[in-house]
Amino acid sequence: MESLKTMKDLGYAFNSAGQLRKVDSDGLPTDEPFQFSVSDQHQECQAHYEKLGDAITNYIYHLLETQENLMRLPVPVGSSQGTFIFVTKDYDKKDVLMILINGSGAVRAGQWARSLIINDCLDMGTQIPYIKKAHAKGFGVMVLNTNDNCLPNGKKIPQSSTAEEHASYVWDNYIVKAKAESVVIVAHSYGGVVTLALADRLKNKFDERVKAIAFTDSVHSFSNIKMSEHFKEVSRNWISSSAPIDTPMNTPDFDCSRVSAGHPKHEMTSYACMDSVFKFIEEKLTKV
Repeated sequence: MESLKTMKDLGYAFNSAGQLRKVDSDGLPTDEPFQFSVSDQHQECQAHYEKLGDAITNYIYHLLETQENLMRLPVPVGSSQGTFIFVTKDYDKKDVLMILINGSGAVRAGQWARSLIINDCLDMGTQIPYIKKAHAKGFGVMVLNTNDNCLPNGKKIPQSSTAEEHASYVWDNYIVKAKAESVVIVAHSYGGVVTLALADRLKNKFDERVKAIAFTDSVHSFSNIKMSEHFKEVSRNWISSSAPIDTPMNTPDFDCSRVSAGHPKHEMTSYACMDSVFKFIEEKLTKV
């Protein structure tokens, strides 16, 4: 198996503003942004993009551990042959625990959107701004890794073969043991499906502990799982829209309230509505 290349191997680095740039002969970032076309063969260009995406994933893991002081917890517990989640070191002792759940696809723990990381900047595409704000508020933080479902040999990871199974296992083995009486969830896109499936399985156990759910352009309505009244009460979905942030949007009776994320691009919703999300969470926690 080909060894994983680093960003520098592929000719890239992040500059001080968190923007991905080509590097010069000394390995320092230039002003030249990412370029998809590295040859006239689309397959070759796509392969280069995928390798860069893998290198970025490892770099973000590195940032979570070194810059944000998070640590890895194994999934399954005690296994070195599975996946992992990230947590703040005292996550299990805090009164409030924030859980971050990304969407489906290539993104891994710590990422909202790979395209934004590559073409815009780290702040827009990663969960790091959320982690910083949560930490500043004294919350414990847990970052799920719902899309890491396969071992290098292609076999499914036990207890993490799907996003839903991953979240369910993490709840049963880590969240249950945490002190926090108030759990808050921020979930993007397919992360909403994962959250609703978790609530449906846990029923009252979920309702007792989860005090706020912030969706960013969630697609949970496609899951065909009926939303409980408690779930509706503690949830809000910031959907992609060019309307001003927090503008009320048309909401069906079966769903939680929908408001504008203040941005028409799906991938940008998590970053665009972050301040409103934290304000909403604080309001829900105040009611507890």
